[in-house]
Amino acid sequence: MSYAFLAIAIISEVIGTSFLKQSEGFTRPLPTLIMGICYVVAFYFLSLTLRHIPTGVAYAIWSGVGIVLIAAIAWIVQGQKLDAAALIGMGLIIAGVVVMNLFSATAGH
Repeated sequence: MSYAFLAIAIISEVIGTSFLKQSEGFTRPLPTLIMGICYVVAFYFLSLTLRHIPTGVAYAIWSGVGIVLIAAIAWIVQGQKLDAAALIGMGLIIAGVVVMNLFSATAGH
């Protein structure tokens, strides 16, 4: 269940970050409200995750997956360009999360 809570936290944070750009510096009320709600949900579910998964592991997964998802959304929705170095870097982030979860004793399996 902890990984389900972590997935909810990640998805909420990604949605919140996407709406952060749309809030235009908190000048647009609806995107700002959605962003705030998503961040509250994200931190709540991250706190539930930390009951069973070590903080460093949970945060590494949360931030790593979040970075990749935000970059993908920015590429698809906002037209952000991703060069080879960015794609290689995101691949390394994904590889690091996979290695940590599969082979580290600290991953809280």
